[in-house]
Amino acid sequence: MRETTTARLHELNLYRQYFELVAAGRKTIEVRVRYPHLAEMAAGDRIRFRIKGTAETCDVLVKRVTAYDDFEALLDGEGPANVNPTSTREQQLANIRGIYSPEKEALGALAIEIELPE
Repeated sequence: MRETTTARLHELNLYRQYFELVAAGRKTIEVRVRYPHLAEMAAGDRIRFRIKGTAETCDVLVKRVTAYDDFEALLDGEGPANVNPTSTREQQLANIRGIYSPEKEALGALAIEIELPE
């Protein structure tokens, strides 16, 4: 007997600047803290990104989820241009750390490879 898995839909908020990059297909790696509620995310799942406080959404397909010890390791492993093609590695690190405290970063980081559905 085979176990069947069902793709899950995750709803996540995103700042407008990152939302625009995702919607244009230019941002292929989403960065998140390794929170327990994201631990089950896997290839084949979908994410519905929403700009907080608006009705604007963008659905993407999860291709891969990779865990890293911290944001620096994630940027080095994934390539900064895949996370945000409009910012340098140093700017991205500062931006991510502006969103997440050191305590949250200590939980680890997730690189979520995404693509727009066909």
